[in-house]
Amino acid sequence: MLRAALIVLSRNARLRRAMESGRWGRRLSARFVAGLHREDALAVVAACNQAGLSATLDSLGENVASAADARAAADDAILLLQALQEQRLEGNVSVKLTHFGLDLATELAEENLRAVAAQAAALDNFVRVDMEGSAYTSRTLEMVERLYRAGLPVGTVLQAYLHRSEADLRRLVALGMRLRLVKGAYQEPAAIALQAKREVDANFVRLMRLLLASGGYHAIATHDERMIAATLDFVREQRIPPAAFEFQMLYGIRRDLQLRLRREGWRVRIYVPFGSAWYPYFMRRLAERPANLLFLLKNL
Repeated sequence: MLRAALIVLSRNARLRRAMESGRWGRRLSARFVAGLHREDALAVVAACNQAGLSATLDSLGENVASAADARAAADDAILLLQALQEQRLEGNVSVKLTHFGLDLATELAEENLRAVAAQAAALDNFVRVDMEGSAYTSRTLEMVERLYRAGLPVGTVLQAYLHRSEADLRRLVALGMRLRLVKGAYQEPAAIALQAKREVDANFVRLMRLLLASGGYHAIATHDERMIAATLDFVREQRIPPAAFEFQMLYGIRRDLQLRLRREGWRVRIYVPFGSAWYPYFMRRLAERPANLLFLLKNL
């Protein structure tokens, strides 16, 4: 019930405007959002690198209303890739197709993604295309697959709660595409997604095993210690080396666990979001994990 309510609030335009424009809202979001500006995020990446952690940068935004905003988002991603190279930071970028204009035209979003991926290729880097709600799943996978087949360094995300994810996984790993596995952060109907947490967890473990057994370099994205333990049990059993995959975790969540995994020799990449359009991302983080909301209330 709480999760559903928070996801509904994440779509409230009036509350979003109030939160993103107010100093109080920005202070609240600081736990999970690296800052408002590119320089803030790059400083966080530098700190992560010093601690032995890699990063992926997300200039926050989604569902843009104009082609100009979509192109500006792509330009921001290109500047991020260039800044990572210039500052010799270990990181890549994560992008959303609705930030690149998918609601306006598939061709617009693909043109923007192709430009960012071409810059990544020139810099020997990588672009992760984040997964959004189920209304975008097919179009996202189709576009990423087209660009991957064209030789561009792109990968995407699979959500363990979707019924379709195993079939998508098997097709994409056969191509050699790099994938990130997550549980899923949107409210979806039973016809599309698993509803019970135990079922989502069980499917996450199943998909994790398929991914890591495939031989590609994939990311297991979770803060759930049971999912992490299941991953470590599997890779030890299968003698999969630490360099063959990575854990991914969100900026500001379970820093202790991030550093512990790194000390134990596992690769860890931190998802570092930044920018003024932080409200939907922030609310989904609260919805994903009640402990995040409790943490904020305690600190208030």
